[in-house]
Amino acid sequence: MIQPRPLHGRHAVVTGASRGIGAAIARRLAELGASLSLVARDRERLEQRREELVALGAAAEVVPADVTVPEDVERAFDRARRVHGPVQVLVNNAGAADSSAFHRTALEQWDRMLAANLTSTFLCTRQVVEEMVKAGWGRVVNVASTAGLRGYPYSAAYCAAKHGVVGLTRALAVELARTGVTVNAVCPGFVDTDLFREAVERVVRATGRSAESAREELVRYNPQGRLVRPEEVADAVAWLCLPGSASVTGQCLVVAGGEVM
Repeated sequence: MIQPRPLHGRHAVVTGASRGIGAAIARRLAELGASLSLVARDRERLEQRREELVALGAAAEVVPADVTVPEDVERAFDRARRVHGPVQVLVNNAGAADSSAFHRTALEQWDRMLAANLTSTFLCTRQVVEEMVKAGWGRVVNVASTAGLRGYPYSAAYCAAKHGVVGLTRALAVELARTGVTVNAVCPGFVDTDLFREAVERVVRATGRSAESAREELVRYNPQGRLVRPEEVADAVAWLCLPGSASVTGQCLVVAGGEVM
């Protein structure tokens, strides 16, 4: 049974909560006492995550939504508030990755990367800022990427979107600095998730290399020579959500084994 912790009584919304980093973040926030609204498109997987959290004694609600669609976002946050009340913590984790040579990057792919990674962050954050400011307390954490701080080949659209998330984080942090609301980003390197395995598959299809060779090439970016674990990212996000992080805002916390310094 989860006992009252630093986030007891706080309502946290986590997007992209059905798997990978998002699922790990939801579990960590639940362990800290937060009530969870789990947002993603896959209702079945969300239900599985909810059952896991409820088994731990957490309060969790499933809120299926496509966070790139404004009407979906509005409905999702309205439902979340009806169940758990005003939102005090927002973790913008939903996103997508794709890769191609720049000259082969279609406008559709460009638009899709910006919508999934940047516009979704804007839409969800816009839903909570006013109520956080009114309450005088709030935490917004955007899961960006090392691709928001440096460039990678064959990832122009993804890098542009994640750089946009970092820029949004910094601008909003300054705007809200005197309100009691903090806005930060966590920038993971390559994480051991389904998304990473999908990236490996794309490299295999594009180059004809073996999956093991492609994996080793991507892991080599990390000076520690390993993939980051989702739980490590979740711990970084959770720390930024705590009451004791009140003086930390506008920061990009890199979780990448020393890849970006």
